[in-house]
Amino acid sequence: MRSVEDQQIKVTAAAVAPRPVRVAISEAQGLLCAEDVVTERPLPGFDQAAIDGYAVRSVDVQGAGADIRTEDGDPIELTLPVVGEVAAGSRQPIRLQPRQSVRIDTGAPLPTLADAVLPLDFTDGGRARIKIYEPVRSGDYVRRIGDDVQPGDIAVRAGTIIGAAQVGLLAAVGRDKVLVHPRPRLSVISIGGELVDIDRTPGPGQVYDVNSYALAAAARDAGADVNRVGIVSADPKRLRDVVEGQLVRSEVVVIAGAVGGWASEQIREALEGLGELTIDRVAMHPGSVQGFGRLGRDEVPTFLLPSNPVGALVVFEIMVRPLIRIALGRRHPMRRVVRARTIMPITSMEGRRGYLRAQLMRDEQTGEYLVQPLGVNGSSHLLSTLAEANSLIVIDPEVTDIRTGDEVQVAFLAQRG
Repeated sequence: MRSVEDQQIKVTAAAVAPRPVRVAISEAQGLLCAEDVVTERPLPGFDQAAIDGYAVRSVDVQGAGADIRTEDGDPIELTLPVVGEVAAGSRQPIRLQPRQSVRIDTGAPLPTLADAVLPLDFTDGGRARIKIYEPVRSGDYVRRIGDDVQPGDIAVRAGTIIGAAQVGLLAAVGRDKVLVHPRPRLSVISIGGELVDIDRTPGPGQVYDVNSYALAAAARDAGADVNRVGIVSADPKRLRDVVEGQLVRSEVVVIAGAVGGWASEQIREALEGLGELTIDRVAMHPGSVQGFGRLGRDEVPTFLLPSNPVGALVVFEIMVRPLIRIALGRRHPMRRVVRARTIMPITSMEGRRGYLRAQLMRDEQTGEYLVQPLGVNGSSHLLSTLAEANSLIVIDPEVTDIRTGDEVQVAFLAQRG
């Protein structure tokens, strides 16, 4: 029986990242940048107002707010005339003269000689003349040319996951396309004479094809570009033709319902000649019986997963998902793991690493993680418990009994809500 670690090493060694491609920035979100994007122009490209207000020379408003009075004791108010207005997008140059102000919108170009912007709240908001209540210093509320990036700066580095901020920055520096590591293409095939698609009513002895839908969703969640082939006949010629067709269009192929007993021998015979495919017992539960190999001219990683949907999803999580994350170029392909205290006792199978569905919680007062196992008492096959889970309790092979309050390792699954 192979250890989980040995099987993971074997699987991840087969990871092949697709060649980087250049895509529109609107299609790059969630992908890994494959180039250093060097800025050619400064950002901003001109001195501009950072807030709605009045463009001024800071030296003209230094006395604002001070308790300055006339010889008769009357307070002196600092005022400036408003000699124009600059809207965002204006191309008309304006030159500010000493002791003048110009009404200006956020993002509008700063008039010549102006070195600061008075926020509206610092004034009475006048149109022809303003009363000034507070001073500003040179550079206040101004975005200077090149404040964000200068020509030659790297706007987005290779290895960065492109999110909303990176898309915005790429647009800001004038890039309409960017080189990225594309999503690996993954095909999902279901095998089983008992299977029918969800648009049909199962007859006696038939069940819906759960695996192709569930595994396709898991692959998309991992970041793959998924082709759900659906149910394929176990007829050797038909199966071989379908698999060969998917090998030329995929970086990963997943076949569910293809391990154990006579069925697995049929699959191996049908795919014989496409490459080496082995079925092993891996020291884990559920999903200990699983197959893996590299098939086709490009040695595409190909998985054989259990027919039981829970076992298939757990094997996918532990073996297939890391392969997808590596192919995406992610430096940390594994799920985040934390320590949590159990709120009920757990039993596990000796000699196998257990992956038990669970709900992970956090104590509001102490901040400590707490975990409640699901699917206990022989219900490991129930898909409903996996749907309720937000984590997997990972139990070492030598551990068989865990008491209430003991600490265990817990791997986060996809966030819910």
